[in-house]
Amino acid sequence: MKIAIFGSGSWATAIVKIASETHKKVYWWVREEEIVEGVTKYNHNPLYLSQCELDTNKIKVSNDIKKVIGTADNLLFVIPSAFFARSIRELSPEDFKDKSVISAIKGIVPETNQIVAQYLRDTYQVSYANQAVISGPSHAEEIAKENLTYLTVGSQNSLLAKHIADKFKCRYVNTTTSSDMEGIEYVGILKNIYALAVGICKGLGFGDNFISVVVANGLQEMDNFLEICAPMPERNVNNLAYLGDLLVTAYSQHSRNRTFGQMIGSGYSVSSAQLEMRMVAEGYYAANCIHVLNKEHNAQIPIADAVYRILYKGFSAKKEFELLSENFK
Repeated sequence: MKIAIFGSGSWATAIVKIASETHKKVYWWVREEEIVEGVTKYNHNPLYLSQCELDTNKIKVSNDIKKVIGTADNLLFVIPSAFFARSIRELSPEDFKDKSVISAIKGIVPETNQIVAQYLRDTYQVSYANQAVISGPSHAEEIAKENLTYLTVGSQNSLLAKHIADKFKCRYVNTTTSSDMEGIEYVGILKNIYALAVGICKGLGFGDNFISVVVANGLQEMDNFLEICAPMPERNVNNLAYLGDLLVTAYSQHSRNRTFGQMIGSGYSVSSAQLEMRMVAEGYYAANCIHVLNKEHNAQIPIADAVYRILYKGFSAKKEFELLSENFK
């Protein structure tokens, strides 16, 4: 299995570390020349997850995307969704022909308001049978420390899902498979919004008791949205790809979405919070994309609606959560 990984952030770096455990060679595309030099000379990404030591005997890093995409038959994208379309715009459907395409991106493509699987299908003619997603619950920082982590591989192609799961299982990573590719992608987007909501509550001074209620209601909202947007009767949202991913993003100190929300709850403006953070908080972009998408589906997602109003309409976070608290159950 020849694999090429695209993306330069913390999660991409963690994915490269895992892949290097189980592959003879890993091809890695990054945009920044500084990262190419840092990985090649010093065995780590100097900009993101710099504590993560990488086996450079197995890793070939380059900032030439056309060159990297031609090296492998399995392409794994870990680019923030806000920059995904523009990062691969020089590629054509021919570049994806006869390749398996895997996404570890947890966000909507804002240019088309689609999940990554839909965007790849419609723009680059990559069929769902040749696609898969990798989801958590997982944080890059814990993978860097080789803490035990579970990943879920979702694909409508069960053979592809098993193949990828087998190739990403190592001594500190266990893997499971699922056929719910679209549902897992949507959860990867929605859970960032609810983690941001938890952060807002923390910044406002709410305690753990109330935050647990927000998380529980957030899970119900995710289920409401999935039942309309990506129905699957046998789905169990209490499994690790759904509830597990929500919990780790909502409660972990490593969660950039929770951190961003906490800054908003503490009184930062959106622009100030964005300047303060070095990494992308996917929940910010997701709140707007889900708001637009839900105009068509009309799912009951009041917490997500409130987060949208706080971030994009300037509504009072305190008043929004006081109103929400009257209807939680």
